[in-house]
Amino acid sequence: MPASSPSSPALTLEESLARDRRIVLTLDAGGTGLKFTAIQGNRLLASPITLPTEAENLERCLANIVAGFEQIARALPAPPAAISFAFPAPADYPAGIIDNIGNLPAFRGGVPLGPILEERFGVPVFINNDGDLFAYGEALAGFLPAVNRLLAEAGSPKRYRNLLGLTLGTGFGGGIVRNGELYIGDNSNAGEVWLLRNALDPGINAEEGASIRAVRRWYADAVGIAAAGAPEPREIFEIGSGRAAGNRAAALAAWRNLGEVVGDCIAQALTLLDGLVVIGGGLGGAHELFLPAAVAAMNADFSACPGRRRLVPRGFNLEDPIEREAFLRGERRELAVPGSSRRVPYDPLQRTGVGISRLGTSEAVAIGAYAFALRKLGPA
Repeated sequence: MPASSPSSPALTLEESLARDRRIVLTLDAGGTGLKFTAIQGNRLLASPITLPTEAENLERCLANIVAGFEQIARALPAPPAAISFAFPAPADYPAGIIDNIGNLPAFRGGVPLGPILEERFGVPVFINNDGDLFAYGEALAGFLPAVNRLLAEAGSPKRYRNLLGLTLGTGFGGGIVRNGELYIGDNSNAGEVWLLRNALDPGINAEEGASIRAVRRWYADAVGIAAAGAPEPREIFEIGSGRAAGNRAAALAAWRNLGEVVGDCIAQALTLLDGLVVIGGGLGGAHELFLPAAVAAMNADFSACPGRRRLVPRGFNLEDPIEREAFLRGERRELAVPGSSRRVPYDPLQRTGVGISRLGTSEAVAIGAYAFALRKLGPA
């Protein structure tokens, strides 16, 4: 990335990405679809192209991946500097090897996808988890800088450097960014929030309470129908919001349950990662029905230890105007330094905020992939 001159102010990571002229091909891969595009200067450079994943057939899947990148590359004004994209785990991401036998059975036994594409396109290839790249994109160009700008505008000295990103949809994904760096872990398994405990049923994992199927199942159970016959989450949201006919109490309970599971996971995670939290994915649009319950769970006491809170920092719902204003205001004061005329600023309100993606999940993943590639490539 281009460095600022000694006489100019240091560029933020967001500004550096926006000024970089290198092009990176990106892909957001799932079990059914492959969505390709290209990024330059932190912006989409090409209209997305979607091809089927062909998850059961390795030859067809690889052919579609190559074809998608070739189609995007032909529409570019200059050759790409790298390929960087999201692909479902399990994987050895630094080595570019995919070994997913769940929703991508064609990759059973390990497929060196990164090296295959490097041989085909002659540029470096970087692969990561979509939850990681979502968090990275929001940390560098979305939620995290947006919150820090609001703090600056409010006159607060408080700034955040760490972010937990969560995606709610078919599954429950996560990613961790610390001081501007994506934290992957020694086994490419950092941020695997889907395997945290389920607060409402501790015998199963959190994803079973924080996903599309969870919302549908809870609604179905409440109204006495089979889960397969339950409405889709968008309709359950409309019912809960009073904009569609249906069992409103059941809809509200379904979203409240999801919020409680998510909030419990956030409280567990933030005891290790002290920062902000951003939520994306297909269920994020229903935040008005589940985010209050999530923040309440974060701020709750342990049931057997009244007065002992789950989390030291107080959680705030940054989508709620009243809570956002309190978060930005803090509890600013000044302390006198004995023996001098000096006074030092102090804000004793330890706090965290939870909000919704500022970029949109797909764009955040693409920008995260772009930023990851540029950091690996080094200065232009």
